[in-house]
Amino acid sequence: MWISRFWTALRQLSLAGAVLVAVAAPALAQRYDLTLEERVVNVDGTDRPAVTVNGQFPGPLLRLREGEEAVVRVTNRMDKESSIHWHGLILPASMDGSPGFSPGFTQGVGPGQTFEYRFPVRQAGTYWYHAHNLDHEQRGLYAPIVIEPREPEPFRYNRDHVVQLSEWTDERPARVLQNLKRDPGYYNWNRRTLVDLLRDLGRAPSGEARRAIVRDRLDWAEMRMDPTDIADITGATYRYLVNGFRPETPATLLFRPGERVRLRLINSGAMTYFDVRIPGLRMTVVQADGNNIRPVVVDELRIAVAETYDVIVEPREDRQYQILAETMDRTGWARTRLAPRMDAPVEPLPQHRPRPVLTMTDMFMNPGPTGLDRGTPRPERDQPGHVWPSSGMSHGDMSGTGGGQMQGQAAPPGGQAMDHAAMGHGGTGSSTPMGMNHAAMGHGSPGAAGAHGPGTLATTTAGGMQAHAGHGGMAMADPVVQDTGAPPGARVLSYRDLRPLRPDPEWRPYDRIIEVRLTGNMERYIWSMNGNEFWRAQPIVARRGERLRIRFTNETMMNHPMHLHGMWMVPDLGNGAFNPRKHVVNIKPGTSLDVDVLVDAEGDWAFHCHLLYHMESGMMRIFRVTRDGAPVASAQQPTPVAMPAGHDH
Repeated sequence: MWISRFWTALRQLSLAGAVLVAVAAPALAQRYDLTLEERVVNVDGTDRPAVTVNGQFPGPLLRLREGEEAVVRVTNRMDKESSIHWHGLILPASMDGSPGFSPGFTQGVGPGQTFEYRFPVRQAGTYWYHAHNLDHEQRGLYAPIVIEPREPEPFRYNRDHVVQLSEWTDERPARVLQNLKRDPGYYNWNRRTLVDLLRDLGRAPSGEARRAIVRDRLDWAEMRMDPTDIADITGATYRYLVNGFRPETPATLLFRPGERVRLRLINSGAMTYFDVRIPGLRMTVVQADGNNIRPVVVDELRIAVAETYDVIVEPREDRQYQILAETMDRTGWARTRLAPRMDAPVEPLPQHRPRPVLTMTDMFMNPGPTGLDRGTPRPERDQPGHVWPSSGMSHGDMSGTGGGQMQGQAAPPGGQAMDHAAMGHGGTGSSTPMGMNHAAMGHGSPGAAGAHGPGTLATTTAGGMQAHAGHGGMAMADPVVQDTGAPPGARVLSYRDLRPLRPDPEWRPYDRIIEVRLTGNMERYIWSMNGNEFWRAQPIVARRGERLRIRFTNETMMNHPMHLHGMWMVPDLGNGAFNPRKHVVNIKPGTSLDVDVLVDAEGDWAFHCHLLYHMESGMMRIFRVTRDGAPVASAQQPTPVAMPAGHDH
């Protein structure tokens, strides 16, 4: 009897001890060991070297759990430094994985070395990881992350699939960048030709229409641009993938009719925007960039580079459904399929929608403010040729399809002509806009954010931008509405649809505004922020605890998906505490958008355009967060600064 009681007491003590250990020790997420290697893959019919993770291309899915600690050991078996950045994760700066930014991570993970990432998992949702350099990210070092929530999710589903979009090129990334530097239209096979001109003239209904066509061609030629120049790199060299599979041989995602299927859409492309739709199914968007939102039903959505969206679909028929991701410039497809069986025959791809074509209206962009705080310790000077030019247009009449001054617009000061080469499309124009009253444009101070003088462009304000009027009545682009070419009546997702389930507990009015103008020179393939490439620029300095408003103004004709490491960005859509938190905010060409930053993470962080070749060509900054009263180390830092190790500039 006493022996039985002894063992019972011993078991109770053991259980109590186990509980004490469990309480004392932090819970660990599953430990991962990742090995980076070069291996040969054959994506497009030719053997080419790729970067693999644990032998996989793309890399393996990592599953973490909110509230636990993640431990990931990364071993580099390549002959060059590499890195892994945990995209969208809120973690200590030392664990962010950005060479040259993260403390103690100056060179990344060296050849033959192992680096242990260890960080608390503070969020849930769909994210991804990738290398933070040109060569390795473009050649396959990217993969999904799924973080299980601590609390039950506010939506239900029966099945869960990752849909990771990306692209592949047989060319080495450094060669692609070299080609773009030599000719920014190198990969644009959609350029208009003499045959197109003759066809358009033959279809013109009148002599005036033909003259307008000729004027339009001359205008674009003068700017050394083509209205079909939508993407820097196109299907001329890229092959578009879903989970590593080409559209001709798509992966099969299984379902049973009547199930609710969760699709985790991740755009891991280096340079490609995708328009996603599923013919025969509507998508209920439930998460954006890992954060829950009020469910919104859409027919399609545009996913910018590095964004993630979680959608739920309900396929009821016993047949396959194509998940189609059409490139924004209409030069290629990424595709996978939902099917009830693995052996379902592959359906043909549909015809592309008409390619988008820019107009002269698109070319009249918001010139952006000058003299506003840029967040740098010392005043900055714009580099010539990067920014909005110094005066008016030289095109003739822009009230129609082409030609001179717009109706209702005053002549430029001094009658000077606008040098479109300086619009980020070539040449070396002046860097200081003349004759513009930017205070009247709402760019002066927080108190003036909603003020718009007569005849000036409207920018986003606390109420959001519904339409840009001014400049003689020419309407400017809405900064968040996406035109995917969807048929009339189809609903396309907009940032205005992204409303969190509960008000943001940290919402409050912003403390100050800084300007971040997205600038560059397309003719020389230089990309910059506030007229300065990374290696010429000072850090942007913020104080921990402030709510910083960034007024983005895109002075280029390209979309720019802007990404800030380590902190959330909150686009101001006029919804106050119900504006969404995002880790990537797309800034459309010729538009302005206010974005608040919750400055709550001390250290140096990368802040950049997530178009990989734009970042490598200079559109990146150090975002330095200091404690209140701490000295700003960068105030004595000489300019230029070096590109961080691991980047291939």
